[in-house]
Amino acid sequence: MKRIMGLATACALTFGALGAAQAEPLRIATEGAYPPFNYVDSNNELHGFDVDIANALCAQMKVECTLVAQDWDGIIPALMAKKYDAVVASMVVTEERQKQIGFTDRYYRTRLAVAVPKDSTLADTTAASLAGKIVGAQSSSTQGVYAEDVYGAVGAEVKLYPTQDNANNDLANGRLDAVVHDKFPLLDWLAQSGKDCCKLLGDIQGSDADVAIAVRKDDQALRERLNKALAAIRADGTYQQIVSQYFAFDIY
Repeated sequence: MKRIMGLATACALTFGALGAAQAEPLRIATEGAYPPFNYVDSNNELHGFDVDIANALCAQMKVECTLVAQDWDGIIPALMAKKYDAVVASMVVTEERQKQIGFTDRYYRTRLAVAVPKDSTLADTTAASLAGKIVGAQSSSTQGVYAEDVYGAVGAEVKLYPTQDNANNDLANGRLDAVVHDKFPLLDWLAQSGKDCCKLLGDIQGSDADVAIAVRKDDQALRERLNKALAAIRADGTYQQIVSQYFAFDIY
């Protein structure tokens, strides 16, 4: 994989020779704060599963691409304002989002899960179990909506954070009773920085959802190109090769 430079000031990354490009250059956003799917390293460069998928899709489409990091809360408004052409940032397809933007076919599936301190006595992830507890989640996210709608409805105090790292840090420091997050990045955090403080309480049943690339509603041509490229990288083995670098199981 060719290196992808991070943040909005990064230079364009060309996949193949410039003369081979068959379309106008694309600007693609990701969050940069959602490991292992997307994150920024100490050199200010973007990495992760989403970044590698974007890399592979641009190579398949033979198009010059620039990847930029964008705060999650502003990622849909900036797409609609044409600051970039697409979002490859582990965005879950929801009815509410579909009112504003379009989505490609899925490129993986996810589900919600709950983590708690290691000494927690909570029994399970049901609303009854978390009633009256302090629950953290990322704002403007499906997990944040779930926390407010389900746990908040039974009296839990729901705290929303700009990034999931903020919520995880508060859990590790004893300021939360639980966090709600997508399962795969939650497992990654628990295996690394969260391994000494916290544990997985369990999955949230019935929360399985598709993750897809976001585009503007009126950009159907780009949506079709991305769908064609997604099908191609799944057919030729590129997709599975990327998955195997991050996960020991199928996430499609």
